[in-house]
Amino acid sequence: MNGARSIQVARQASLAVGLSILFLQVSSVAEASEAASAPPHNVVFILTDDQRYDELGFLNDEVTTPQLDQLAAEGVHVRNSFVTTSLCSPSRASILSGQYAHAHGIVDNLERDTAPGTVFFPEMLQAAGYQTAFIGKWHLGRHEDTPQPGFDRWVSFAGQGVYYPGADSTLNVDGERVPQKGYITDELTDYALDWLGSIDRDRGFFLYLSHKAVHADFLPAERHRGQHPSGEINLPRAAASGYQYPEGTPMWVRNQRNSWHGVEFPYHSDLDLREYRQRYHEALMAVDESLGRVREALSELGLADNTLVVFMGDNGFLFGEHGLIDKRNAYEESMRVPLIVQGAGLPAGATVDDMVLNIDIAPTLLEWTGTEPTTTMHGRSFLPQLRGESVNNWRTEFLYEYFWEWVFPHTPTTFALRTDRYKLIQYHGIWDTDELYDLHADPAEQVNLIGRPEYRDLAQSMRERLFRSIRETDGTPSVPFTMKRGPGLHYRRASGSHAAPFPGKLLRTGHEDDLEHYTD
Repeated sequence: MNGARSIQVARQASLAVGLSILFLQVSSVAEASEAASAPPHNVVFILTDDQRYDELGFLNDEVTTPQLDQLAAEGVHVRNSFVTTSLCSPSRASILSGQYAHAHGIVDNLERDTAPGTVFFPEMLQAAGYQTAFIGKWHLGRHEDTPQPGFDRWVSFAGQGVYYPGADSTLNVDGERVPQKGYITDELTDYALDWLGSIDRDRGFFLYLSHKAVHADFLPAERHRGQHPSGEINLPRAAASGYQYPEGTPMWVRNQRNSWHGVEFPYHSDLDLREYRQRYHEALMAVDESLGRVREALSELGLADNTLVVFMGDNGFLFGEHGLIDKRNAYEESMRVPLIVQGAGLPAGATVDDMVLNIDIAPTLLEWTGTEPTTTMHGRSFLPQLRGESVNNWRTEFLYEYFWEWVFPHTPTTFALRTDRYKLIQYHGIWDTDELYDLHADPAEQVNLIGRPEYRDLAQSMRERLFRSIRETDGTPSVPFTMKRGPGLHYRRASGSHAAPFPGKLLRTGHEDDLEHYTD
């Protein structure tokens, strides 16, 4: 009896194990089937050129951007978005690689190759089975428009391209040279929509729409000319003639005022800055319409619900702040950019206040698509913040870098460390003052705190952390440069402001204590 009972118990146990295995197999098959039938995670990444962080209608009454306003209302506005180098080529390479410029090797807008081993994230998406397309301005390395690895579809142009077609204006479409037919923002959008209409909707896709707009020289579409009267445009105080710089302003800033990138001799011309910004606003209007067309196409194709739409600028732009125009420097108007993310179940009308960088785009989109990165990335995914989650160990500071270009000799090599409150800016290779600002008390960066005894420890600590940040992101204590081919754009207006004097805090009579006992 005991033996029979034991056999029965054993059979029951064996049956239970068998049923458990069968259940697990059925569950695995069901989960796999569910995963296979789930819609793929798609991405539309739209990049603009030279668009400031505040060049958005919901932040600036001077601007008309109904589609961008709607995108923010239906998605997430990342309010503290920055680039790690405020310049076209380095920033774009950082977006694609997730790395700082000193690591990926594209440190300026001149002829360069990426560092050995650099891989751009679209190559990873393509290897994972994604359909990929690049349409627009590439402007990396040697500024060619030849098709690049990682993209099934390719539409581009050499260098900066042109807004309106001329006799020699062409596009490179999958390796074939074709004439540019119309206004560039509209034509790039047409190509993007054509590709969206041709894809396999059962497979994931990544569309990178990279606009020429709103890069200088700003030329709006004919339908938008005159819609932003220049008389209604306000300029900062530093753009006014006779402006007196605050004490502590570096010499190079005062001198750049009268240069190619300054308000006194902009582009070596008599450019009217108000009219210039008028055209900037108006050139953005076609980009705004393009966004609306892309989103409408996603809805009509049934792709909107599972597509993440990311809209971003590659760097900021100054319109007279500090007496300067353009970008490159480490001031807020240069390094801050717009960033809005919408779709795929993200909360509507939400904001993210954490500091998000261009090097965070690649890891974020890879996480969204379920693709493992194959290279080291310095950025991090901010997908949790987009979903409304708190991230306790998120960055509280970041490194900014810009490397001197011989074409534009008036902006020095610049390193900066920006925290949520303070910004240290230090310069390499020039005899001048560094800068330290309390961004809470002084958001316009007018009161330079460097050298004040009460901020000496803070400045020293930030210098150490800045240097450590370079080391920790595969950098070395060296400054890259490109072969100098000429003097660059180095002219000044003879009737403009004269060379700036040395900062007062550097001047001595010869009897001061700090001449013998150095302190910083």
